[in-house]
Amino acid sequence: MSFKKYLLAGLLVWIPVTVTVWLLSWMVGSLDAIFRSVLEALSKFSPANSAALMDDLGQIHGLGVILVVLTLLMTGAFASNVFGKWWLGQLSRILEGIPIFKSIYTSVKRVSDTLFSGKGNAFRQTLLVQYPRQGVWTLAFQTGEPSGEVQEKLGTGYVSVYVPTTPNPTSGFFLLMAKSEVIELDVSVDEALTYIISMGSVAPDAATHVIPGSNTQHTEA
Repeated sequence: MSFKKYLLAGLLVWIPVTVTVWLLSWMVGSLDAIFRSVLEALSKFSPANSAALMDDLGQIHGLGVILVVLTLLMTGAFASNVFGKWWLGQLSRILEGIPIFKSIYTSVKRVSDTLFSGKGNAFRQTLLVQYPRQGVWTLAFQTGEPSGEVQEKLGTGYVSVYVPTTPNPTSGFFLLMAKSEVIELDVSVDEALTYIISMGSVAPDAATHVIPGSNTQHTEA
């Protein structure tokens, strides 16, 4: 029936657009709300004319996003030069010396350095692993390799693996698996996440396929 066909086709067009616009609007609104709260706090300690100017700035939609991006760019430029690296190093030492604050700051810093640093390997490699039991396969991401006492107990030849849940990949399971038990895929992280979020309905566009149980690939003609 053409009516049903056209209706479904229309939904497939508008649902991604609507969800994307809604998410972006939510993000912009959240940043604007934070920015307005900061301006309101500053206006209490500013002259009357400055307070009025801050109130006008708070009404500009999207200004919070622009200021956040500019702040990140300026901070990144500052942290990329020699003086900035030295200054941030000194600040980091001071923060790591504060009780209670130290444990939280150090943990978050290590995670962010691993995830966002160009030297890190977190979420750089998509894997195929057997989980939760032998014979059942799922996609996972390599987040690194064991170190310290964990490596001493297990020995070499192990990788740290994150197995995300679906359709929400922000939750999942952390596993330590032998390298011989994981299969590396020629699939980007973005494609793998799309595959996971869609619950397998949107397969990665790849010319090669890994055969489970072996490290060989079969290329389609």
